[in-house]
Amino acid sequence: MPTSMNKFKLILALSFWTLLTAMSCNRDDINFESPTQLLRFSADTLFLDTVYNQVRSETYAVKIYNNEDKDVLIPKITLEKGAASLYRINVDGKSGTDFSNIPLRKKDSLYIFVEIAPIANAPEAIAEDRINFESPAGKQHVTLFSVVQDAEFYIESKTNPNILSSNTSWSNDKAKIIFGDLTLAEGTTLNIAKGTNVYFHKSSGLKISKNAKLNIDGDLGSEVIFRGDRNDPRYDTIPKNWQGISMEVNSTLHMNYAKVIGGTVGLQMNQTTAIIDNSIFHTHQEFGILAINSNVTAKNLVMNNCGNADFGIFKGGTYNITHSTLANYWNLNSALPGLGLYATNEYENGNSIEQGALNLTVKNSIIYTDNSNAVLFKPTAGQVFNYSFQTSLLKYGGSANYTLDAGSLKNQDPKFLNYFTQKMNLRLKVDSPAKGKGNVAVGATVPLDIVKVSRTVNPSMGAYQ
Repeated sequence: MPTSMNKFKLILALSFWTLLTAMSCNRDDINFESPTQLLRFSADTLFLDTVYNQVRSETYAVKIYNNEDKDVLIPKITLEKGAASLYRINVDGKSGTDFSNIPLRKKDSLYIFVEIAPIANAPEAIAEDRINFESPAGKQHVTLFSVVQDAEFYIESKTNPNILSSNTSWSNDKAKIIFGDLTLAEGTTLNIAKGTNVYFHKSSGLKISKNAKLNIDGDLGSEVIFRGDRNDPRYDTIPKNWQGISMEVNSTLHMNYAKVIGGTVGLQMNQTTAIIDNSIFHTHQEFGILAINSNVTAKNLVMNNCGNADFGIFKGGTYNITHSTLANYWNLNSALPGLGLYATNEYENGNSIEQGALNLTVKNSIIYTDNSNAVLFKPTAGQVFNYSFQTSLLKYGGSANYTLDAGSLKNQDPKFLNYFTQKMNLRLKVDSPAKGKGNVAVGATVPLDIVKVSRTVNPSMGAYQ
């Protein structure tokens, strides 16, 4: 009998609390009223970054605030273009295009999450829509805005090795989006026209096979862009969004006005012949350029923010670097040295150490970091290790003791306008010690700087006049 009585008391207590909870919920519903004031939003326009046909964007958010001293029901929230919209919204945890009686507590807020998912051959280059809000207080809206770019996809899979097997030319009418590795076949040529955007999914890369040629023909204001496929600008300040461009033995590169951003190794060359003009490499986890026993001529080259070094030279080779700026203000991982230039005769190839002779010439250039050394050389005994710094500004200290000519400067701050990668501008301030201090004869060999300003009179060191 006592046991039955205890069960009865337990059931009665549970029933009481269930009823009380139900009454509380009903009371809450009853207390929600129509708004008498306009809602407040975290933004009146939500800008989503450029997206590509068939590629869903990141998720963005706009916040709605209830400034009233009462709980309200927002009568109606709608996506103006409805099911035909390229946008998708989620209101208070529910997806759709039309929402009614959305509760919002007093002095509280709720999120609307937004993304854009353009279909193939989307009809709009500029995708615009509105999230409309209707209440007795008035009609309001938040504008949604994005650029939709047509794209061409190269997708590596088990059934598709993703190989360009014949000579190929890319124009700028469509962005190129690469999933996995895209390989240019041995002996073929890839031409990339000015203004072309080449985007890589995570861990993807471009491989140039033996005896193949890569020609990149950009122009000022119409550079060829290589970067990850995450289009939010903040990813341009984060490395390892993609692997990089790799070039095999006897391949050839001609690069003019390119930007290579946010990879692991931006450009890796193995016994490659390369001419690199007017190009920018920044924000790479290991190296901006890694060259193995290659022949490289670089003019108006700008580099910054690379973990190991901007320019890494292994197993020797021949390198002529003129009117270039190799700055490195790497601060993402203090364990990495963040050098401007590293050079050695050695290269570890699997289990073997390979050696090669080095001939390096640097003219009218700047190699600078905020660490003690921007330059680190590791010659191997018995190997040729020739280098020459002519009329250049270098940062180095400690046990390093490099030979500079009379026109060169050591450990003087070049005074860049802005070395932070968010708004990188490695032009020189008016009072820079490198301003107008370059060799005139060297300047005449590269008569225009990277932004096409003449340097035939009083040339400055570096890529910018």
